[in-house]
Amino acid sequence: MSSLFATSLSSPPTASLNVEVRPGKPPLLRVDAAGDASRWVAEHRDALRAAVVEHGALLVRGLGLRDVAGIEAVFRRLGSPMIEREAFATRQRYAEGLYSSSKWPPSQPMCMHHELSYALEFPSLMLFACLTAPSAGGATPVADETAVLQALSAELVERFERLGWLLIRNYNDEIGATIAEAFGSDDRHAVESYCRAKAIRFEWQPDGALRTWQRRSAVVRHPHTGRRCWFNQVAFLNQWTIDPEVRDYLVDVYGEDGLPFNTFFGNGDPIGPDIVQLINETYTANTVGDPWQAGDMMLVDNIRTAHARESFEGLREVLVGMADAVNVADCSPTIEVMGG
Repeated sequence: MSSLFATSLSSPPTASLNVEVRPGKPPLLRVDAAGDASRWVAEHRDALRAAVVEHGALLVRGLGLRDVAGIEAVFRRLGSPMIEREAFATRQRYAEGLYSSSKWPPSQPMCMHHELSYALEFPSLMLFACLTAPSAGGATPVADETAVLQALSAELVERFERLGWLLIRNYNDEIGATIAEAFGSDDRHAVESYCRAKAIRFEWQPDGALRTWQRRSAVVRHPHTGRRCWFNQVAFLNQWTIDPEVRDYLVDVYGEDGLPFNTFFGNGDPIGPDIVQLINETYTANTVGDPWQAGDMMLVDNIRTAHARESFEGLREVLVGMADAVNVADCSPTIEVMGG
């Protein structure tokens, strides 16, 4: 069973909260916020944060979240909002650090990943809040990365620790996030300054598209607990995770070098479909999930815990909050980042 439910000896106790540890599902806290979710969260903030440290993720049911304003009020009680940069897909921004889910086809699941694991700064705390639950599917399952790391072969982990992983992206106005959406500006000088500051190598294409390379650590230590975590998007952003028909179309139109994103070993060696399959199967073996109910909130430790999204039917509105930015330098990376 996943160690998502194992209690860390270095974590603070959460005895003040009656957290239900459930096999195959994320830890659950049932509450009665009596119509004032923001006030309840403010009163229990420390215990909630401690529970996230202890369990890696916490599903809170009974807050009665009904609108964006209510979710924003709760979000601001829990952490310091972080503005997303280097997004890989389009989102709607509701407030600072609070967004819609990524625009992703309902029929296609999102594989396990960490938010912004390819950036130098990333959120340490994620908030997911459900306003509208889908009629079928659409859960946000989670996986404990300490368990995933232990389950992967020592040889593969050592290779990634030694080489890191490389993300190559192609930005244009047709697929994925645009340059302006990803960098907050489409001004070339501003984009180039950002890339240089964030250790991203870049190259402008003749048609105005942007290609970038960024080498990152695949394994980090949690800055608060010291846990070693498998922390990357090697499988999720790899070409072999893309739906085969979609991949064939993209390769036909843009060429294999023009895919919106692809991942490699840090030295540029390709990551074959067998490795991608192994990683995704390891995630599956360590995944827990629970269908959304309207009003639910889930808090996720973005370093220790990966999250995904199931395919779904019907309407689904889940807001995403990113908070408490952490720099990879504070997470004992195993490699030095590749400069621009």
